Amino acid sequence: MFRDNIIAIQSVDAKNIPANDLGPREQEEADEPVREGMQYLFDNKFMKAKATFQVKASIDPLYALGLGAMAFIKDVEMAMAALATAYTVAKSQIDNSGFKKPLKESLSQYFTSFLSSNSTGLPASPPPTNVASQRASTQREETPHFIPNGVLRAHVVKAECCLLMSVLQLAQESVVGYLKCGLNLRQAYNSYSIVWQEYKRMGQTYTQYMDRDTVSAIQFGIGTVHLILSSMPAKILKIFSTLGWKSDKQLGFALLKVCMEGQGIRAPLASLTLLAYYSILTSFTPQLYAKEMMGPAIECLLDAQKHHPNSCFFLFFAARIARVARNMPLSTQSFTFAAESSRGEWAEVAMKQMSDYEIGFNYALQLDWERAASYFEQLSREKYWSPAFSKYFVGACYEMLGRRTEGILAFAEVPQLAKDQQGRKTYIDAYVQKKVEFFQRSGYQDMDFSLPGLELLLVMNAFEQMDKESLEKSLALVQRTLELIYDREKMEYNIRLRELVPATTPPDYYDQRAILLLIKSSVLNALKRHKECIAHLNWILDHKHCLKVESWVVPFAYWESGVTSWGLGNIRKSRKLWQLALACTKYDFEYRMAVRLSLAINKCDEAGINFIEQKPSKGLTTNGRKRMPIVHASSC
Repeated sequence: MFRDNIIAIQSVDAKNIPANDLGPREQEEADEPVREGMQYLFDNKFMKAKATFQVKASIDPLYALGLGAMAFIKDVEMAMAALATAYTVAKSQIDNSGFKKPLKESLSQYFTSFLSSNSTGLPASPPPTNVASQRASTQREETPHFIPNGVLRAHVVKAECCLLMSVLQLAQESVVGYLKCGLNLRQAYNSYSIVWQEYKRMGQTYTQYMDRDTVSAIQFGIGTVHLILSSMPAKILKIFSTLGWKSDKQLGFALLKVCMEGQGIRAPLASLTLLAYYSILTSFTPQLYAKEMMGPAIECLLDAQKHHPNSCFFLFFAARIARVARNMPLSTQSFTFAAESSRGEWAEVAMKQMSDYEIGFNYALQLDWERAASYFEQLSREKYWSPAFSKYFVGACYEMLGRRTEGILAFAEVPQLAKDQQGRKTYIDAYVQKKVEFFQRSGYQDMDFSLPGLELLLVMNAFEQMDKESLEKSLALVQRTLELIYDREKMEYNIRLRELVPATTPPDYYDQRAILLLIKSSVLNALKRHKECIAHLNWILDHKHCLKVESWVVPFAYWESGVTSWGLGNIRKSRKLWQLALACTKYDFEYRMAVRLSLAINKCDEAGINFIEQKPSKGLTTNGRKRMPIVHASSC
C-alpha cells in the first residue's frame, strides 16, 4: 500500500543522504525522471508516477517531494507525513553539503534585509554594487561565489514542503490550523529568501549557476504565497505578521503564469494553484467574482488541458467552472469523467469520493433531493471528510422530500458521528450537531418551520449557482413555510386571549423566521431582485437580540445586506456592512465567513473608492450631537 511506502521513507538515515554537487545542466538531465513522473501524475498514471518517485525518494529531496505531492491528493495525514519526510531529506542534504557562506557576506545580507523597508512583496534584494567596486572585486576574484545549485535546489524543496503543509493546515479552517499554517509559511519564506537572494545576485547570468526547475520553483512558491496571503482576512493576517511580505495578488498571478509558461516540473502544479484560487473566488463570493474570473479560469484550464487533456484534476476543475456558469448537466458529467479517468489507479477512491460529494451537491442545487440523498448516504458510510455532515445532509434531503421519519432517523445518528471526530472536529461538525440538538428540543415537532436543505445551500452561498426555475421554486417553498409560522403564532396568541395564565409559553419562533427570511433574501439576491430583500434583512437585524440559538444568522444577514447594497450600486454601504459582519465572532462559520468577507472587501477596495470620510467643519450640530457625514448614493 502507498501508506506503507511513506512509512518506509520516514526511516531514512539523515547522515547517509549524499550531498548534491551536480551543476545546473547536469541537474536538469538528472531530473528528467522526475519530469516524467509529473507527466505520469497528471496523465492519471499514478502507479507509474509512484514507482518513479520511489526510486530515489530516500536520498533525493525532489523525488521525496513528488511522493508528498501525490499523498496531498489522497489523505491529509499521509500527506503531512510524506511532506515532513521530504523536508527532512532536503534539510539533511543541505547539512551534509558542507557549504557555509562567508561570515562577512551572511552578516551583510542579514543587516541589509533587517534594515530595509520591504514593500515589494518579495524577499529583500542585496544592495546594488557600484561599478568601481565590482571591477575591483572582479580583479581580485574572477569566479563569483554563489551557493551551489544542489544546495539551492534542496532549499526550494524544503520551502515547498512547508508551503504545501501550510495549505493543508489552512484547509482545516480552525484557529490552530491557521497558527500552524503561519509557522509553516514563515519557514517557507526563510528558505525561499535564501534562493531569491542568490538568484538576484546572479543577475542575467543566473542560468549558469541555477537549473531551470529550481528557478521555476521560486516562481511557483512565491506566487502561491502571495495568493494565499492576499485572500486572508486581517484577523488571520495578524498571525502571519512576522513574515515580512506585503501580499501582492497581481504579482502572485504573474509569477504563477511565468511558471506555467516555462513548462518545467512545477508547471501543472502552478495551473492547479491558479484554478484552485479562481474556484475559491467564484464559490466563496460568486456575486462579486463569478463574471470577472470566468474568463481567466477558462483560459487557464484550456492551457492546462493542452498538455494533460485527460487529467482527472483538470476535469474536476472544469466541472467546478461549469457549475459557476450554472451548467449543471455539464458540471455533473465532468465530475463523472474525473472519477472514471482514475478508475483502476491509485487515486481511484479519493477522486470518486470527491466527485460524488460534488455531484450530490449538484443535485441539491437542482432540488433533486432524492439523488442528493443517495450520494451523501454513500459518503457517510465511507466516512468521507465529515460523516456527520453527510448524514445530516441525508436527513435534510428526506425532510425536503416530506419523508420526515427517515429524516429524523438520519438526524439521530449525527451527534455520535460528530463525537467520533474528536480532535478532527470541523466547523461543519459543530454546526450540524447544534442543528440536530435544536430540532430535538421540540421533539422534532417544529420541523415544519425549517427547510434544512435550503439552509445548507444558504450557508454554502450556493444560490448564485442555481437556475432561475429552481430559485423560483425555493422562493415559493420559503414563503409557504413562513405562512406556517404565522398560522402557529396566531393560534398560540388566540389561546392567550381566551385563557388566563395558559400552560403554553408565548410563541418564540424568532430563530426559524430569521433563517427563512435570510434564505428568502439570498434567493432574491440571486434573482437580482435586490430591493425586495431590504425589509426582510432589516427584520433580522432589528430582532437580532431575540435570536437565542442561531448566532451565525447575524453575520450572514450583514453579508446578504452587503450583497443587496452591491446589487443596488451602493458599494460604500456594502463595505460598511461587510465590516460589521467581520466584527462578529464566536460562531460556527466564523473563519470561513472571514475569508469570504475579506475577498469582498478587497473587491470594494479594488473599485478605487476612497472610504476615508471627511470630518465636518463644525464638530456639533445645533442640538449638541456630533454631526455625521452625509453619504449620497450618487457619491459612490
